[in-house]
Amino acid sequence: MKKIIITGATGFIGKRIAEELISRGDEVTIFTRSVKNAKQKISNAYDYVEWNPELNNWYKKLEDKDAVVHLAGENVMAKRWNAEHKRNILSSRVDGTRSLVSAIGQLKDKPKAFISASAIGFYGNSESPVNEDSEPGRDFLAEVVNAWESEAGKVELYRVRRVSIRTGIVLDTNEGALVPMINQFRFFVGGPIGSGEQWFPWIHIDDVVKIFLFAIDNQIVSGALNASSPNPLRMKEFCKTLGRVMHRPSLFKVPAFIIKIIFGEAADVLLNGAQVIPEKTIKAGYNFRFETAEEALKNLLHK
Repeated sequence: MKKIIITGATGFIGKRIAEELISRGDEVTIFTRSVKNAKQKISNAYDYVEWNPELNNWYKKLEDKDAVVHLAGENVMAKRWNAEHKRNILSSRVDGTRSLVSAIGQLKDKPKAFISASAIGFYGNSESPVNEDSEPGRDFLAEVVNAWESEAGKVELYRVRRVSIRTGIVLDTNEGALVPMINQFRFFVGGPIGSGEQWFPWIHIDDVVKIFLFAIDNQIVSGALNASSPNPLRMKEFCKTLGRVMHRPSLFKVPAFIIKIIFGEAADVLLNGAQVIPEKTIKAGYNFRFETAEEALKNLLHK
């Protein structure tokens, strides 16, 4: 049994990680801004702690834990980007991480590992294949993720193992990018966004969860890991695959100018992409359950 703290446990990925850890018998403590909300969404955790990065009433709860899994952060696509939302995207990741790392530095019995969420936004827009050793991109999200990982990396000064998991586009039928795509295809109006030539570095939700558990359990794993399929597709190819699995055509492109009207600057997240390869993840010994988009979509849609 491991003793694990999770921030962001009520989020899309966090709920699944928390449930998996609890089901295997780990002692899970949830750091949350709303204990009431966390108890409603995850009812059988070991403990619930009100967590405000600006206060220090939670510091001692970090003592003598096997891992801190840090997932908290503002939803990037929650609304159209403006100056305030962009500040929140950055500060929710950097300030929260800095607060946790600072608290860990003050403890006598420090956690053994700090497993932090990250994102493939680190790479920006890239036609050439990129892996965990590639340089960061230069757009807004790349700068955010680079700053986020930099703060997480400071925990290594305290001899705490750190893993930053750069998550791709997560496929799930309950939440995330796949849900609106399924609805469009269901009504025979599915198709790629923009040109369809942009890379679509996808990953099945089950593999995301398993990679986080893999990082928790394997003491030799450290640094960045890409949580994205070994077989990324261009958007148009992914949509063809989705259409084939759903027995629907992939005909209707969503023009780039419409995406820009709806999302503003954030449209770049949807209209661009990187050919992300999980080279270090595979070398570390993780075996993907779903290596092709067809396998992943059939599993999700034909349960």
